[in-house]
Amino acid sequence: MSKFIVLVIDSFGVGAMPDVCDVRPQDKEANTCAHILQTYPTLRLPNLETLGLINALHIGSPDFNDSVMQDNPQANFGVALLQHEGGDTFMGHQEIMGTLPRSPLSMPFSTLRSLVADALRQQGYWVEERSAPGDSSNLQFLWVNNCVAIGDNLEADLGQVFNICANLSAIDFSQVEKIGRIVRGCVEVNRVIAYGGQLTDSLAIISAAEVKQQHYIGINSPKSGVYDNGFQVIHLGYGVDADVQVPRQLEKVNIPTVLVGKVADIVANPAGRNYQQLVDSQVILDITLEEVQRAGSAFICTNIQETDLAGHGQDVERYAERLQLVDPMLGKIISAMSAGDCLVVMADHGNDPTIGHSKHTREQVPLLVYHAGTQGSMQKPIQLGIRKTMSDVGATVCEFFAAPAPQNGHSFWHQLTNASK
Repeated sequence: MSKFIVLVIDSFGVGAMPDVCDVRPQDKEANTCAHILQTYPTLRLPNLETLGLINALHIGSPDFNDSVMQDNPQANFGVALLQHEGGDTFMGHQEIMGTLPRSPLSMPFSTLRSLVADALRQQGYWVEERSAPGDSSNLQFLWVNNCVAIGDNLEADLGQVFNICANLSAIDFSQVEKIGRIVRGCVEVNRVIAYGGQLTDSLAIISAAEVKQQHYIGINSPKSGVYDNGFQVIHLGYGVDADVQVPRQLEKVNIPTVLVGKVADIVANPAGRNYQQLVDSQVILDITLEEVQRAGSAFICTNIQETDLAGHGQDVERYAERLQLVDPMLGKIISAMSAGDCLVVMADHGNDPTIGHSKHTREQVPLLVYHAGTQGSMQKPIQLGIRKTMSDVGATVCEFFAAPAPQNGHSFWHQLTNASK
């Protein structure tokens, strides 16, 4: 009985992608990991250090030396490039699960605003159109039942994601999800995110409305305060073929997939165990540890979302604090692993809180691998190099369990097993 665990530290990138000067020039100086460690040079993350975090960081930042942490000569490590365009959590996780990314549909919410408004009114919702404070353009977002705003996502790549932002003191989250599914049925962008938090006044959402690049209008989520208290979220995707992904391939060989946290909200896993709509990192890591300790084989994939929220909030202190929570729990997970189990710690993009904007940053991500029962002084450390796609992780999971390969990616499992012989 074996387990393969993938822990995604959401947005923990290790340096700008090689193509950013051409496709995302605003991200050319991005390096989430390096800039956090530069801000807190005495920060220690001993388990991540042992797994090779600094080794991976040195691929993207060869001259980085502003940390007390050091390379580990015994680590199995590499980095993965983003094959999907931009730096999107939803498509990033589909890529990890073995999907070949396609060029995303992109359009401002304004082009579909009337269609969405009509659909909501037909379902009995009160809907009006609102402008951002101080904005003189004709752009408007939808204001639903005096507590829910619908518009462009301003933190992701503009035009690819629509947001439903709600005051959960005024409306139940089940109703917010229902609104999100109505919107999802009207649009074909990659993702619709329905979310909210406990606010004392719904006007805080309206006050956080902003216009970007003269075409996009939405809510500045960190500014609205919805992340601060009672945050809940569901991610509704579009156009992804679940039949070619890891969970479906493992189902064919009777290996259950366990998804914990944000990944459970955005990846299809009807035959497995799903811990959805979770944000608190400690709760998510406790569940992950319990699943590692559970008898039987399983693929476990966990997302730590609070690091990404700290990036959106441009809050370096909060980001570092969440990493300090993750690291000791990572040690407990490693201790609970049995001989033959495999762990990959990675990210899905960057979200550099020091870069000067609150959106995701297009960064390569670390690949830190631990193979329980084989890693030690007698094993040759494996340098996985620069992988062309995060789908290599999904392909490795499938080979580990002798399951059919997913649509995309090349396994690195033989590199690990050959090194232990």
